[in-house]
Formats: sequence, C-alpha cells, structure tokens
Amino acid sequence: MRLQLLSDLHLETENFDATPAPGAEALVLAGDIDATWLAFERFAHWPVPVFLVAGNHEFDGREWNDAWPALRSHVARFGIRLLEREACGLTGRDGRCVRVLATTRWSDFDLFGPAQRERAMRSAAYFMRLMNSTRDGRPFDPAAMRSEALLCRQWLADELQRRHGCDATVVVTHFGPSLRSADPRYGRQASTASFVNDDDALVPLADVWLHGHLHCCHDYRMQRPGGGSTRVVCNALGLQSKGEGARFDPWCVVDV
Repeated sequence: MRLQLLSDLHLETENFDATPAPGAEALVLAGDIDATWLAFERFAHWPVPVFLVAGNHEFDGREWNDAWPALRSHVARFGIRLLEREACGLTGRDGRCVRVLATTRWSDFDLFGPAQRERAMRSAAYFMRLMNSTRDGRPFDPAAMRSEALLCRQWLADELQRRHGCDATVVVTHFGPSLRSADPRYGRQASTASFVNDDDALVPLADVWLHGHLHCCHDYRMQRPGGGSTRVVCNALGLQSKGEGARFDPWCVVDV
C-alpha cells in the first residue's frame, strides 16, 4: 500500500496546489489543511481515496462540539472521509491489507512528565487563544484539550492491542508521537508539549505512524522490542513566509 501524505498546508494563507503523487493508492491529509474549510473542495474527484485527520486549526473560531459533525459533512461532499477515533481497512494493489487507526490525538501536556504538566499547560495558553474555540460555550482551553487527548490516547492504546487480521497497521495523528518529532528550532522548551506527546510506548505497536502539526518534516525509525522498527513520517508544508517547508515533498509517498 502506497500512501501519499500531506499536512499543515494552511491553505487559508498559503499558495499551494496539491497534485496526486504517481503510484499513490490513497491520500492522507494529516490536519491543518485549511482553517476556513474552503480549500477542501480542491480534493474533490481525487483519483484515489482521500482520508482526513482533523488538525487543531480546523476548529479555529468554532464551537468544538458542532465543528465535528459539520466538518465531517462538509468534506464528505468532496469524497473525503474524516476519521476520528476510527479504524478502517485498506487493501493495496499487492493484495495486502492495511489497518488504519486515526485520531487527532491532541496534547495531554505530559511530554516532559507529570511534574512539568502545569508549566506545559501554561505555555499552551497562547496557542489556545489563537485557536479561539469553545466547547459547550466555554473556552476550549488547555484543560479541555488534555481531557480530550487522554480519551484519544486510551482509544489508540486499546486499538493497537486489539487482535486483527491485517498485514500491517498504520497510525495517523495530527499531533506528533514523540519528542523525536519536535521542531529542532525549539527543542525541549515547554511549548513543545503543545505539539508532540510522549507516545513512545505506543509507536512500536504500529508499523508506520504518520503525523502533522510540526512545521518541519521528519522520517525516522523507532525500534520494536521484538525486532524491526516503526517508521514515523511527517510531511508538513507550514508557513512559507517564515521559511518553512524547505524539506516538504508534495509527492511524499510512504510504502506500507
């Protein structure tokens, strides 16, 4: 199975025209595609199935509870399938079955451990103000994000340990799964916990982990206890006005 991966296109401000990668069998949009939702129409009539994991900016200025069904309905008009805490199976041209587990994941702010959680949540306040979302009429703040993130993590942990008959497992999240996915410009500072989680124990349970959110690109492997490794890939465009996207590959294809 060959999956084209794109994320953090930020088409509400950036000028980028996505095109199908030769040989890709599905397109994975790993979040922060367009805060206005207008650009999702560009993926209509895509030659292969298109899957979306929502990014945080898909909720900008919106009521969180209302945004989920509205986004699902909106992208479905263009043949895009929104996945959130959902598993689906794909069969490649080679006949292999790939299990896809998808969730935004959000941030639980435990990247540097519980002792640093409060500091990490304070640093997230700036990003949350920019997001300007509500849930049940109240600000979608770091505490609300952490609550949702823990539900996402539990779902993912349960699914990764569930028996299945597929040949491989692919996890797709918006938020990064490891400190190794941190933006090298910022490293270990508290705000990094707003972008990646400490999911290092979960990563080896998958064969491939795709994510976005970081405005930088990654392609690395994490060793699995029983041998072999899990490939972790982020192919984010980011904001070109800030010099991001130098390593972005518009035809990034990940073989599973």
